[in-house]
Parts: sequence; structure tokens; C-alpha cells
Amino acid sequence: MKEFKLDNEPKINSGFKAPDAYFENLESSVLQKISTKEIPVFTLFTKRNWLLTAAAIFVIALSIPIVNHLTISTSTIDEVQLENYLSEQSNLSEDDIVELLDEEKIEKIKLDLNVDSNELEDALLTNSNLEDDIIN
Repeated sequence: MKEFKLDNEPKINSGFKAPDAYFENLESSVLQKISTKEIPVFTLFTKRNWLLTAAAIFVIALSIPIVNHLTISTSTIDEVQLENYLSEQSNLSEDDIVELLDEEKIEKIKLDLNVDSNELEDALLTNSNLEDDIIN
């Protein structure tokens, strides 16, 4: 491998050169370019800002209960979900459920189960797993 020495090789000019006495005059030239114009100062804590802040807090405090009332909605319980929930709860007996219902609700629950015997026979013949479901 050829030995490389920086002192013996020709130097390459970078192409960048600072003007004469640039750094000596830099401070004075920067200070001349800075504008000495005074900038107005606005305070954040004026009487008007305090009044606006108090008014905003008052409006927010009054609107929170209204927004909560409008967003909370009573959800209707699906009858199937209610039936599944009640059937899965082992600590509820039929007597407990009947005690919670009044006469009008019990009348609404009554179903008309008029099933044609031919339809029942067809259902039993087509569904072979129906016997397992009835036993379980």
C-alpha cells in the first residue's frame, strides 16, 4: 500500500474565503442591523381578561349538567338479551320473577301456542338433533 503524507501532497482550495477584517467588523455590523424600535407589551392579566375568564368558566359550569343530561340516554334492553340473562342466573327462581311482574305484564307474556300437528310432525322428522335438544 502506498504511503500517504498530507504535507507532501498538493493542497486543494476550498473555494470559500472570508472578506478581509470580516470578523473584526462583525459585531458592529450586526448591531447596526438590529432595529432599536420598541415593541409594545401587552399584559395578560388585565381587568377585561379576568372578566372574560370568569364569564367563560361560568358558561362552562352551567353547560356541563346540560350536556350530561343530553348525552345520557336510557337504552332499551333487548328482550332476547333479558331472557338470556335471566335464564343464566341460577339464583333467580320463577317465583322471584313472578313477584316482580304485575298482572298487565303477565297478560302480555302469555303466548298463543296453536301448533298444527302436521307442522309439528314435519319439524320432528326434519330435525334429527331436536330430540337431543328436548332432552337437554
